[in-house]
Amino acid sequence: MLYAGIDIGSTAAKAVILNEDKSAVTARHIMPSGWNSRNTADEILTWIESKGYSRDDLRITATGYGRVSVPYADGTLTEITCHGKGAAFLGGNDLTVVDIGGQDTKVIVLKAGRVIDFVMNDKCSAGTGKFLEVMANRMGVTLQEFFSMAETGKEVKISSMCTVFAESEIVSLMGLGTPREDIACGAVGSVVAKVSSLVSRKTLSGKYFLTGGFCDSSLLVKKLGEALGSEVSTSPDGRFAGAIGAALLGK
Repeated sequence: MLYAGIDIGSTAAKAVILNEDKSAVTARHIMPSGWNSRNTADEILTWIESKGYSRDDLRITATGYGRVSVPYADGTLTEITCHGKGAAFLGGNDLTVVDIGGQDTKVIVLKAGRVIDFVMNDKCSAGTGKFLEVMANRMGVTLQEFFSMAETGKEVKISSMCTVFAESEIVSLMGLGTPREDIACGAVGSVVAKVSSLVSRKTLSGKYFLTGGFCDSSLLVKKLGEALGSEVSTSPDGRFAGAIGAALLGK
C-alpha cells in the first residue's frame, strides 16, 4: 500500500505519492485548479494511473478547498492539519509555518510536530498570491516575469492594503513613469508587510518556514526574513506541503 495526498486549493491543485513507509515522495504533480474541482480531481486520477498505479494500490486523502470534490478519496482532512504535518516533514517539528496561498495566508504554529495554534488572513486578498497576480496582470506580465522584474527593482511604497485600491495606486505610479521593476518590488514588499503583520498576532515557535506557491521566490523569502528579523527557510517541495501532510495522515 502506497499513500497519496491531494490538495485542491483555490488556484492550484497538488498531488503527491509517498512510498510504503511514508519516508519519501516518489511522485508529485501540480496543475491549475480550474473552475470545477470535480474535473480537477478526475485529471489527478488520470495522472495517478499514468504513473503506473491503480486506485487499489493507494490510500488517498484529500484536503484543501476542493477536498469534498474528490469522490475516490478514502478520507478528507482540513488544510491546517495537513499543512502543519507536511511542513513538519519538510522542515522540522518546531516551526512557525507561513503559508502564502492563492486566496488566503495561514500562520501555523507547530510544537513537537503538532499544531498548537494558527491564524488566517481576513477576507481581503491583500497579502496573498491573488494580490500579486492582480498586480502582474495590471502590468501586462506573467507572475514569473513579475518576480524577475522585482528582483532588479528598488522598492516603492504601496500604502493601500486593499487589492482594489492598491491596483489604482499602481496605475497612478505607472502614469508617473515609475519603472515597472520598482512597482513590482513594491508590490512584493506590500505582501510581505501584510504577512508579517499576520505573523505578529501569534506566539511563535522555532524557526520560520515558508510554504505555498512562492516558496521558490528568493526575493520574497529574503524580504520576509528581513521583515520578521529572522531567517526564513523553505523547501523545493514547500508548495506540496498540504498534499504531503494529507498523504502522511492517510490511515
